[in-house]
Amino acid sequence: MAAAITVSVAGLSYVAYNPGVLTERASTVADQATCRAVDSAIVAYTSVNSAQPRAIADLQPYVKGDISAYCIVRGAAAGPGCSDG
Repeated sequence: MAAAITVSVAGLSYVAYNPGVLTERASTVADQATCRAVDSAIVAYTSVNSAQPRAIADLQPYVKGDISAYCIVRGAAAGPGCSDG
């Protein structure tokens, strides 16, 4: 138990003394689009174009961030953070 606590404290100390590691991780997460943002982009695209997007690349003007991990399945976003339902 003491070893686990020591390792945990050491890990926190490393991050505290290396803010670059924490900043890099936060920037990476912030650059990735969320499933909800991609779904919102599908709605926006459909309302502007009166048709559903054919490819995820069609949504790029409607989303800030990287959407390459997503695809469109039955008119909804599919990818990281998206529910199966």
